[in-house]
Amino acid sequence: MIRPRAGVIAFATAAAALLGLLWASPGLREKTVPRLSLAPAELPADGYAIATLTIETPSSQTPRLSFSDNPHAVTVEQLTRTVGGWQAKLRAGVSPARTTVRVEVPGTAPAIATLITKLVPGDSEGDGTPDFLRLDDPHDQAAFRHWFTFLAEAQYFQQPALRPAEIVDCAALIRYAYREALRAHAGNWAAEAQLPLVPPLESVARYQYPFTPLGASLFRVREGSFRPSDLDDGAFAQFADAQTLERFNTHFVSRDLTRALPGDLIFFRQDSGGMPFHSMIYLGESPIASRITRDGARYVVYHTGPDGSDPGEIRRLSLSELLQFPEPQWRPIGPNRNFLGIFRWNILREGQ
Repeated sequence: MIRPRAGVIAFATAAAALLGLLWASPGLREKTVPRLSLAPAELPADGYAIATLTIETPSSQTPRLSFSDNPHAVTVEQLTRTVGGWQAKLRAGVSPARTTVRVEVPGTAPAIATLITKLVPGDSEGDGTPDFLRLDDPHDQAAFRHWFTFLAEAQYFQQPALRPAEIVDCAALIRYAYREALRAHAGNWAAEAQLPLVPPLESVARYQYPFTPLGASLFRVREGSFRPSDLDDGAFAQFADAQTLERFNTHFVSRDLTRALPGDLIFFRQDSGGMPFHSMIYLGESPIASRITRDGARYVVYHTGPDGSDPGEIRRLSLSELLQFPEPQWRPIGPNRNFLGIFRWNILREGQ
């Protein structure tokens, strides 16, 4: 019998011990991978549709979910512990995308799943506004109205030097408040907005400007129903004057002020001047003052627009003051032919 030499035995023993240590090291041994299942794997990009992601893992550590490409195409609506692991509710945004969902559970290797969201090209009202912009949920409608009226009125109380430079006339004030009302009102936004105060209001959940298929081009600028080709053929723009806002972005409600809701617009057309179309924002009760005292009054806010070398100003009037305005062509009453009526944003249009 040939016996191995002592040196060989010692080397083999040391090698075995080293391999054992390497295998025992949690950083070097092979990690398990969570098992993922996603249903459904395709969703309409409507801002509401939900897919369920099941994460099978023995780990009790909370998984971290991240998304490739457009981070606003999908959001995590809910994450809950289950018997076999975790379950995540994934909510589609309004932008079509092919999104890789990466799941990382501490102590395991990452796992991925793919979720596809498809453009919703409809225009159910035939008014040129795509359905993916419409706020069908009552909570979203209320959130938009609260932010729109607050932001418009806040500029009245704001120091003129701190107001956005873009606010130079009535349409500019409306565009500013409309656009900013559709943003996510997080800390960075509040710091940049330089508002005198920021209320604890919920933001619109369906989408946040500018993360929609239209990007920054929020306002429709020509007639016609919405078609997918409108996304990049100039049918929408960042700028819209008062007439364009009235014709293509809002719809007529009534000439009776009692039917106005906060956030509605009041339009006038005057026979003279270079800017015949003018608009006011109906606030209802003051979004700012009503937090301190309730006087029961209803208000409007508007920018007068420039007049020669005078840049104009933002005014805030009660309805009683407006109805008794010294110049009768600015009174929102039936006999005034310059009063076009109360108009409501198309994104708030109720099915008729």
